[in-house]
Amino acid sequence: MPKETPGKGNASPVDRVETASENKGGAVESGVSTPKTMKTKSKTADSKSQPKKSVAAKSKKGNVSSVKPKSVKKPAKSTKTKKPAAKSTKPKKTTSPALESKNEIESNPKSTLKVSNQIPKERRAKIERSLSNHKGKKRSEWDRAGGVKQHRFLKKRIKPGTIRKIKMPLLDVTMGDDWATPVTVIHGARPGPVVTVTGAVHGDELVGPLACSMLCQETMIGIGKALDAATMAGTVRIAPILNPPGFRRNSRYFPDGRDLNREFPGRENGNTTQRVASHIWDGLVQDCDYLIDLHTAARGRTNLPQIRADLVHPESNRVARAFGLEVILDSKGPRGTLRRVASDHGIGSVTYEGGGANFTDHEAVKVAVYGVLNVLRSLHVIPGHPSRPRFRLLASGSTWVRADEGGLVDMFVSSGSFVEKDDIIGRIMDPQRPGESADILSPERGLLICTANNPFVTAGTPVGHLLPINRGVQLVKRQLDAQNRLIISGSADEPPWRDEAEVDEIAIEGSWSGGAVDAEWQRDWAQPGLGDAESLASGAANSTADAVGEEESSEEEQ
Repeated sequence: MPKETPGKGNASPVDRVETASENKGGAVESGVSTPKTMKTKSKTADSKSQPKKSVAAKSKKGNVSSVKPKSVKKPAKSTKTKKPAAKSTKPKKTTSPALESKNEIESNPKSTLKVSNQIPKERRAKIERSLSNHKGKKRSEWDRAGGVKQHRFLKKRIKPGTIRKIKMPLLDVTMGDDWATPVTVIHGARPGPVVTVTGAVHGDELVGPLACSMLCQETMIGIGKALDAATMAGTVRIAPILNPPGFRRNSRYFPDGRDLNREFPGRENGNTTQRVASHIWDGLVQDCDYLIDLHTAARGRTNLPQIRADLVHPESNRVARAFGLEVILDSKGPRGTLRRVASDHGIGSVTYEGGGANFTDHEAVKVAVYGVLNVLRSLHVIPGHPSRPRFRLLASGSTWVRADEGGLVDMFVSSGSFVEKDDIIGRIMDPQRPGESADILSPERGLLICTANNPFVTAGTPVGHLLPINRGVQLVKRQLDAQNRLIISGSADEPPWRDEAEVDEIAIEGSWSGGAVDAEWQRDWAQPGLGDAESLASGAANSTADAVGEEESSEEEQ
């Protein structure tokens, strides 16, 4: 694979190291890439006809400031011989390619490959303005000089350095089921932020409950373990299941057919789902500092592990990067979602998406646990250094891959696959017309962050969600496996430690079709396990939501 030529906009860490060695007066190390060597040779060959320039070039490698060869003074009376000597002092013709790259970066700091310089202008300005105006809150309860205090949760007190498991009722009733759900509270021996981790807002999404359960196991909690209350600064609250009735019935929705993740912050005297949302917001989320909400894709598709956050919100921006994944989708989220309401109230919040509904995706669970621990390390809640990816894809838009015919689709790729333009990624066949088929071609080069696993399609049905990649292509390709699938940080071995400055951030410009990340996905795919009454209620709820607006109902994240 050919390496990209270093220059304006994508200067790599290796280029900067080589440039620094030249500025110090030393020779360039043997790690110089082949393209740079070829350029240097071509310049030397051209300078054979002008020996004075080559002398200046050699002296320039040793010390840029001392370019005054004695041979230039000899032809003092001849104006023709002075011109080449004068030209030889100009840095444009004698500077090495690596030094030219550094000069461009120093004269134009916006040329480095970073998100703040690559995101669309309007969005970039909004993020920069928000971050520059952001001032950290002075939290008296985080002051170590005052000592750590007891943590209060649901009228119960948790002593410093202890762990408690508490049942949180979701309905205030004296008769019937209150849908109590377990919450594990780990209160550190030192003061710090309150971090809440939630799962199963949608009852059929199992990655969240599994990841939260793993975080609560004895292998994770205890003396000398990852979550050791004796060395922890702050409080971690883990709620594996926020939709107990949906979890028991393997349903996305509550018994009244409504989506809990469209009802926050809820209403104390509203319908059933709104009352549950009110209890969750008031009792679990409202008083926390950071929120990590774990999800999967809805039925009929599967997601590549990814983070969704409003990058304009400073604390959410911080948590999104701290999670340590390669893919971050810049999205505010639909109204009524837990993440959006939390961000509006100043809580740093992100949504993790990985895997699909009704599946126990081992990779997605492993990455979720990895990301949560990464965030806790970044916030200094637990000791240790957070892991960072080699690059980040910061997307503000995407492209959809659709079926042009109807029938059964056979997908040749999965979520996380890197595809080239016009690659055949699937084939549609109609059993009623044997022998006929239609290929599905990739419209652009990029990374599939979500693919359909429901085989029934009609013309126009989306079968893939693609992030177009036009910059940093070789960087992304170096992290693909044998099947051309992206190796997500945390899914394999622990990635090597790297500084934040070493992470390249590649922007994917555009907008979300329909106003939300998942707006184009089909919403009415078959939902096995739902009774007729629930299906009708679900359809009625969706129709009501559609009347409210596309942004509120379309995005089935979180």
